[in-house]
Amino acid sequence: MALLSLWRGLLGLEHTAVENVRWDGDVLVIDVRPMARQRWRCGRCRRPSAGYDAGRGRRRWRTLDQGTTITVLEGDAPRVRCAEHGVVVGHVPWAAHGAGHTHTFDAQVAWLATKTSRTAATELMRIAWRTVGAIIARVWDRAEATAATDGLDGLRRIGIDEIAYRRNMRYLTVVVDHDTGILAWAGEGRSRAALKPFFDQLGPQRCAQITHVSADGAGYIEEEVTARCPGAVIGLDPFHVVKWANDALARVRIDAWREARALARHDPPALSGWARRGQWLPGRDLARGLKGSRFALSKNPENLSDRQRAKLEWIAIADPRLHRAYLLKEALRLIFQMPPDQAAVELDRWLAWARRCRIPAFTDLARKIRKYRDRIMTAIEHQLSNGLIEGVNTRIRLLTRIAFGFHTSQALIALAMLSLGRHRPVLPGRT
Repeated sequence: MALLSLWRGLLGLEHTAVENVRWDGDVLVIDVRPMARQRWRCGRCRRPSAGYDAGRGRRRWRTLDQGTTITVLEGDAPRVRCAEHGVVVGHVPWAAHGAGHTHTFDAQVAWLATKTSRTAATELMRIAWRTVGAIIARVWDRAEATAATDGLDGLRRIGIDEIAYRRNMRYLTVVVDHDTGILAWAGEGRSRAALKPFFDQLGPQRCAQITHVSADGAGYIEEEVTARCPGAVIGLDPFHVVKWANDALARVRIDAWREARALARHDPPALSGWARRGQWLPGRDLARGLKGSRFALSKNPENLSDRQRAKLEWIAIADPRLHRAYLLKEALRLIFQMPPDQAAVELDRWLAWARRCRIPAFTDLARKIRKYRDRIMTAIEHQLSNGLIEGVNTRIRLLTRIAFGFHTSQALIALAMLSLGRHRPVLPGRT
């Protein structure tokens, strides 16, 4: 009897009686049964219910290995008649309803999935990666069901963004708490309908407590926030505005390279040997110089290497138009480091400069920024930035690679919430 109680402690079982320990080939089998108070309960709601039949008889649940030995729990799985859910398999205290693994097994798999590589998790636990996805979703659902609150209390300053997680325009919409830096919510899609469940879960009272929202300029975000949180201040975060400027600069750089390539068609034939060193081929030499200028143009000046600074000096001489686009990008970036009053003046000056720069990519950008000028100034005044959210998005992109092979987006969302959200998994027996 004492030995059976020892096994119950080793396996981390609660409200469970161990009846026998035996071998079945190379598998260690632990015969178990629920304690009296845990028997004849609905597997879904756990309410006491009348017995219905023996179900499919005895079944097995995979639990944590004992040393190098695969270990399973074996017990009866009778069906009960629940007043709410009808005829269902009865509750067992060692596993979730419908699961083939114990709670301790699920907890360790969830911890490994958030802390280690995909290969380490599957090889250590000796399960398929698809099974890991199902376990992660189950652990997240259980954590949400047993939590005292839904974790959305106290939200005041939030950032909303979208991230592509798969090809063919598959997106997730994510909400991050600016004050704590945790992932508060994630859902599939990038539309107003995709964002609606978050505000439905938040409810009117907590929606009224939202004071600041940062976003990337997407119309559906502004429409939903305006409708559900009328008192919230919406800011267009500087991170995306600077990203727009970098995209415009990239367009100018690519156009300059293409023009140089077109000019190279009219260059004289290149000489061979030492004679080529002194030969000037305008199109070919210009295209070759522009080809390696991407990082010199996109990096902040204080982070440039000596070689990249020399590249910028060469661009200023070889292609003044591209250098002017670079100066426009840098001027816009510096505006977001200024006090609000100075930033408003400098932003108007930048818009005037961009309008008359005769660079199509930046004249288009000027029109776009003028459209969102009030939102940009709101972000500067209230120091709102989606830089924190972009950091979360970077980690989610890493998780999408880890989650390759999951059949549903819900498993990826559960992995992201367990890794970056409020319910971080812990190892069995640890607190």
